[in-house]
This record gives sequence, C-alpha cells and structure tokens, in this order.
Amino acid sequence: MQKTEGKEPSLEEAFEQLEETVAALEQEEISLEESFRIYKEGMELLKKCNQAIDQVEKKVLVLDADGETYEF
Repeated sequence: MQKTEGKEPSLEEAFEQLEETVAALEQEEISLEESFRIYKEGMELLKKCNQAIDQVEKKVLVLDADGETYEF
C-alpha cells in the first residue's frame, strides 16, 4: 500500500488503497500477523473515507423547484 508523506490521500486515492488492501488480504501466502496489520490499516482508512464522505454530504446544496438552495 502506498502512503503519501505528510498529505492525506484524496477520496479516490483512499478507495484505491482500500482495493489494494483487499487484494493483499486475499493472498494465500500472507501470515496471520501481516493480515491483521493490513486489516487494521484498512479499517483506519475506511474510517477516514467515511468521515470525508460525511463532510461532503454536509456541504451539498439542494436546488428546489423554485430555484432556492438549501443544505442537504
């Protein structure tokens, strides 16, 4: 898994990292200790993704039929 030094990954990059995490966990040769470490990192990344999505949802504005905007 790649980590960007000192910078939070974008949401797209985080999803790519999650895909890499799943692929790593699916390897048959992986040790129990390594799989636990990778799983823990994946869960932390998933938590960050959920937080980022929550922030975006709070910022989304909805445009109603009368042209008025309000927060989602």
